[in-house]
Amino acid sequence: MTSTPNPALVTQAAAKRLPRLALLLFCAAYVLPGLIGRDPWRGADLNAFGQMLAIAEGRAPWLAPSLGGVPTGAALLPHWIGAAAIKASQPWLAPDLAARLPFALLLVLSLVALWYATFHLARSEAAQPLPLAFGGEANPVDYARAIADGALLALIATLGLLQLGHETTPELVQLAAMACLQWALAAAIHRGWPARMGTLLALPALAASGAPVMALAMGCGSLLLCLRSRQAGLKSLTPWLAAAVLLAALLAWATGSWAWRLAPQVGPVALARLWLWFLWPAWALALWTLVRWRRQLGQPHLAIPLLGLAVALAACVAMDGSDRALMLGLPAIAVLAAFALPTLQRGSTAAIDWFSVFFFTLCAGVVWVFYGAMQTGTPAAALATVLRLAPGFKPVLSPLELGLATAATLAWAWLVRWRTRRHQPVIWKSLVLPAGGVALSWLLLMTLWLPLLDYARSNRPLINRLARHLPAQGCVAAPNAPLSLVAALEFHGRRQVRAQADADGSLCPVLVQVLVERGPAAASSAAAAAALGQRGWTELARERGPTERSELVVVYRRTRVPAAD
Repeated sequence: MTSTPNPALVTQAAAKRLPRLALLLFCAAYVLPGLIGRDPWRGADLNAFGQMLAIAEGRAPWLAPSLGGVPTGAALLPHWIGAAAIKASQPWLAPDLAARLPFALLLVLSLVALWYATFHLARSEAAQPLPLAFGGEANPVDYARAIADGALLALIATLGLLQLGHETTPELVQLAAMACLQWALAAAIHRGWPARMGTLLALPALAASGAPVMALAMGCGSLLLCLRSRQAGLKSLTPWLAAAVLLAALLAWATGSWAWRLAPQVGPVALARLWLWFLWPAWALALWTLVRWRRQLGQPHLAIPLLGLAVALAACVAMDGSDRALMLGLPAIAVLAAFALPTLQRGSTAAIDWFSVFFFTLCAGVVWVFYGAMQTGTPAAALATVLRLAPGFKPVLSPLELGLATAATLAWAWLVRWRTRRHQPVIWKSLVLPAGGVALSWLLLMTLWLPLLDYARSNRPLINRLARHLPAQGCVAAPNAPLSLVAALEFHGRRQVRAQADADGSLCPVLVQVLVERGPAAASSAAAAAALGQRGWTELARERGPTERSELVVVYRRTRVPAAD
């Protein structure tokens, strides 16, 4: 059975690349906001940073990341990167900014690797558009550049990367490793030695950053793909892939990274809901690619990204719907989305444009309305909502942030006018507004709403309240406390924390414990608090985070010194 023709018909005018200055501005508007002027946020961001800071300050060994003296079993490579950046930048940069800088560069590396991977894949013979009957078809290199621009816009437009891509967490190292591996496979046809070296680095880096099973799956899948390929460049990559898989496995074994986190309990409805919003809008375009290019699914320009996406989706299911595992499939789905662009009809592109205009203009309007309420008190309903969700918040007026937000909003208005005033023949046109809208929304949140978000998501306000009850000298016992609380006490409070399970028997003068007021854990939490009274602790104070509704942090003072063993 003969294969159907390539579905792409592209003229030279449609293969015009996105102006480099515009592309750089898109990337800058996406990467830079949130880099400075904020604290590490509660959760994975603060947990990872706390471990990096502990290593950099000598409170935790380099080979065993820990918080409050409790080993966390965290991946070594990401925490080494952050700790090294903190040590190298002292005393010129704040520790949180210093740790954030290399992870911002990793996000940039992911974007660059995605662009070049798509460029190499689009240059392959099977991916090239059909020649036109009367000539004028796109030049192969120009076509590849235009497709690569589209892939980069697709990744920026994807909603799931917005927050996770701006954190200081191991998953960002994993994302960069996945993007670099995809580039190495794509570049093997045209760039032999660089692709081989990229493979030898990407798979071990993926294993050393906490994803050895995904490294093994990607390596074995890539080996199978190379063995079955008719491309000499891909076949020549086989021994290097085998060596990279072996190196990744040995590295994971040496660092104790083999940890099975399988919990496939997520329901199909919850999983579908996660995939629909997390991968939007790339998933819709990727599905269209699979329909239109269905006879070429075995070709490298589709098989390589399909492998990465399949591994990420399987990991997401196996890890109980983990969005962090799903994030590793974003470079792959962005490539698939890009190959839908030359096959879209004018009606489809118009629908994407008008949905983007409506949705992101509405989002920007909401941000501006609430910002205006925080600064002027009008509308009163918006201000009341802010004060109800974040009691005690005091607005801050920053002329610089206001100027940046205003410039970004005007740029969005210009972009909408440029896109809608006349027909644009270029193939990446459908993703300009989605990518611009996401970049606009993120920039507005990281300027106009940054003080509010920092107040709500940082542990600094809580630690400031606790500090009134903590001695300036001596340690703080925090047995089995959440990692975010321990990290905040060490970073914001500059206190020495002992978080071991038996820390209540130490000589620390004060103890802090999280008391759960609601939910299944409330009874056991109350019982643990009652037991402290029998061990020589007296309650001193209760404090709550400004946006916390179900948990209290209780401070205890020692009234009886524990007996010596």
